[in-house]
Amino acid sequence: MTRPSILSEATGRPVSRATIIPAGAAVLLGMCLITLSAKIQVPFWPTPMTLHTLAVMAIAVAAGPRLATATLFAYLAAGAAGLPVFSGTPERGIGLAYMAGPTGGYLVGYLAAGWITGTLAQGRGTFGKVGAMLAGLAAVYALGLAWLALFVPAGRLLDLGFTPFILGDLTKIAVVAAGAALLPASFLPGCRREGAG
Repeated sequence: MTRPSILSEATGRPVSRATIIPAGAAVLLGMCLITLSAKIQVPFWPTPMTLHTLAVMAIAVAAGPRLATATLFAYLAAGAAGLPVFSGTPERGIGLAYMAGPTGGYLVGYLAAGWITGTLAQGRGTFGKVGAMLAGLAAVYALGLAWLALFVPAGRLLDLGFTPFILGDLTKIAVVAAGAALLPASFLPGCRREGAG
């Protein structure tokens, strides 16, 4: 009698090397994309922005909740292990010390956003994907601001952790939505409902 693997039980699907290797490659590619996006500074008003949120939302919309969450978990694990994958690393610290700093809540928020956005975007049109990304962004800000509140006075929380970044984040969501609308659905496997062909 053959027992199903843990991955088969977790996903509800048969898992073999043929499915694990492409998924592992996709996670590694996604980690590289998120790392690169965290390092790119784009001039913007009122503050320069990175492309972190753009990469997180694009991966969630394109890959779906499971692969997006696995990618973001692997990204956070690499950062926790001391690899300089985050924005401002290694200059502002690395590893768990960096994650425990003021931006740690936003990083955890990306993990939540991957699942939320990936789940809500499945099988949706452009407006549904935008709504899914806004829900994911709300999770990023909720966790980010809650953690940031441990480091800054309450009266300065929105000035330091929300207002300078929201316009840039909304612009990034618009870019991802436009890209998803222009790409054929066959390029976006995460846009199909789980269990659909």
